[in-house]
Amino acid sequence: MTERTGRVTVGGAPVTLVGDELKVGDKAPDAELVDNSGRPVKLSSFFGKRLIVSTVLSLETSVCDTETRTFNKRAAELGDDIAIVTVSVDLPFTQKRWCGAAGIDKVRTLSDHRETALGKAFGVLMKEPRLLARAVFVIDKAGVVRYTQLLPEAGREPDYDAALAAAKKLA
Repeated sequence: MTERTGRVTVGGAPVTLVGDELKVGDKAPDAELVDNSGRPVKLSSFFGKRLIVSTVLSLETSVCDTETRTFNKRAAELGDDIAIVTVSVDLPFTQKRWCGAAGIDKVRTLSDHRETALGKAFGVLMKEPRLLARAVFVIDKAGVVRYTQLLPEAGREPDYDAALAAAKKLA
């Protein structure tokens, strides 16, 4: 598996990303994740809709909390054919508890804790802490990546407006 350095830092310290970089025009790889009830969910089950995939380190950190709450709030401006998924390696019961406390009702949280399959397939698995780097991917209805945003410092928020605009303009 490919390892890449020099792309992402956590608190200013460089980390190694595992997996090939996913680029605009690539077919989005499928990955099996786990929902908040512990059931398997394939990412491909969202294909057919416009899809925003947000990868975060942990929902229980301040920036990840803010990011997921912001996407949940902004989802109201999107149509029913746009799904937003936030993926972390948090355990499913942790995600469920956090979503309940945070009032998350439009963003679907999924766990990549078992195999880090999405992290590796999307090239956002940080080797050293075994967490996902902060990134946003917009995928069209055919499952093709149309927008990517990998944050160079994990402690920064993404450009929400750019990601949402990319999703809205897809037919």
